[in-house]
Amino acid sequence: MDARQLEIFAAVAEERSFTRAARRLFAAQSTVSAAVRALEGELGAALFNRSTRSVELTGLGESVLADANAALDAMDRIRTVAAPGAEGLRGRVRMGIFTTLGPFELPTLLGRYHREHPLVRLQLVASPAGSTGLLEELRRGRLDVALAALPAGELAGLDPIPLGRSDYVAILPATHPLATRTRVGLAELAAEPFVDTPEGFGNRVFLDRALQAAGLQRAVAAEVADLSAVAAYVAVGLGVAVLPAIVHLPPGVVAVPVADVPAWSYFAVSGPAGRRTAAVQALLALLREQTAG
Repeated sequence: MDARQLEIFAAVAEERSFTRAARRLFAAQSTVSAAVRALEGELGAALFNRSTRSVELTGLGESVLADANAALDAMDRIRTVAAPGAEGLRGRVRMGIFTTLGPFELPTLLGRYHREHPLVRLQLVASPAGSTGLLEELRRGRLDVALAALPAGELAGLDPIPLGRSDYVAILPATHPLATRTRVGLAELAAEPFVDTPEGFGNRVFLDRALQAAGLQRAVAAEVADLSAVAAYVAVGLGVAVLPAIVHLPPGVVAVPVADVPAWSYFAVSGPAGRRTAAVQALLALLREQTAG
């Protein structure tokens, strides 16, 4: 096996698709398929369960992926040590992202990083399980850095860089009886149908924990996998929501400060220092500089 085979295997595993992996690697799909088949032939076992709808790792594939990523990271470190000269950093950084970051301009920061380190490959991915899914991918070695909007207790064993925080507000249709209030409590909202993000997303975790602490239950009428889009569904009458105050609001809704919910906090999180390549360290340094500013 060689580094290219491992890189192709890791891309297919991360994308859960031969087609998307080929697109990401700027390779023909036949090349990607052949590389994976060759690797499976050498190992004598399947790395993926393939169907017409999905590509999933086998148990062996899960084990091999962790080692493949470790090998690729080690190769990046070797290249940096062997050739740290004028050309600059090489390697890759795999970063888990989500859309809503308020005043923190992630695209601007990553643009600066790319200009300063043009030979580093940035791979940006999202997770259908939101912040929880991104942290799981980080812990399994599939990401180098992940954004996470979760309570600090969920980040145990990881290295978080605080990016910001925001108070929570209740998002209500403008005609709602509570819309003229200066403040509302969770108990007043719990009987209403809610619009929220899916389970695993940071907003859902924060709010579910607050409701549990207050001994309250609610019904979620609609799940929207984009925090910034939740308020639009409130505007058309599907329910109420509790969101960070930084979220942009469409016409037809009002925001009322809400009690009983800790502030929404978001972080850039990395794993143990010993697993970080020079390229990852450079990105973390830039994140710390940005937040200090």
